[in-house]
Amino acid sequence: MSNNFFGGPMNRSQLVSTLSEKTGASKAESDKFLSAFCDAIVENISSGEGVRLVGFGTFTTSYRKERTARNPQTGAEIKVPARNVPVFRASTYLKEACK
Repeated sequence: MSNNFFGGPMNRSQLVSTLSEKTGASKAESDKFLSAFCDAIVENISSGEGVRLVGFGTFTTSYRKERTARNPQTGAEIKVPARNVPVFRASTYLKEACK
């Protein structure tokens, strides 16, 4: 279900408004909370620990090996370096709620 007039996903200001309505906190307080929440997730993921929220999901990192890819315009081969990428795995409860 979308709160956006154009049918897209909820943006940050809409999320802050929703948090404010549900908690009774001001929009400024809700925005501070959301910023702190996002910062905590980024810090834990970047340190390799991850974050598990029971009933919601798990934020972790995954290692991707070096690989060879092709430039779609020229067809030239390019090397994509190995790297860690962020991953979110939804909980069973969240998956069921989306059905």
